[in-house]
Amino acid sequence: MPGISDDDAMAIALDEARAALEHDDVPIGAVVVHDGKVIAQRHNERELTGDPTAHAEVLALRDAAAVLGEWRLTGATLYATLEPCPMCAGAAFQSRVDRVVFGAPDPAAGACASLYNIGADARLDHEFEVEWRVREEECAELLTSFFEERR
Repeated sequence: MPGISDDDAMAIALDEARAALEHDDVPIGAVVVHDGKVIAQRHNERELTGDPTAHAEVLALRDAAAVLGEWRLTGATLYATLEPCPMCAGAAFQSRVDRVVFGAPDPAAGACASLYNIGADARLDHEFEVEWRVREEECAELLTSFFEERR
């Protein structure tokens, strides 16, 4: 059964990222796909909620677990417009996703390719596939514009 493409899922994540701008949060969006269907989509809400853990990826994973009725998200793919940080990569690891797909790399805090690769650390008891640079330019431009406006 064909499902949503990586490109289309990232387009949804980009829409979510733009929604974060409405409340001055860093424009990062995340989507969880399971069995070819989007089951969760969120954006950063740290500024909105005052919660340091309200990253798009964590919120989307929480919603996906609620949809499936369990914490194990085996068979799921997490999409994020920016490479997940250590907390979010850890959440992907803990939720047992099969894949993480991201747009722009994060050389300052990336934990799926840039600084660390939590998904490929054989010392851990779960590994996940990582795909990156899906709609990279669009993802990077959204973040660059956001931070340039604040300088």
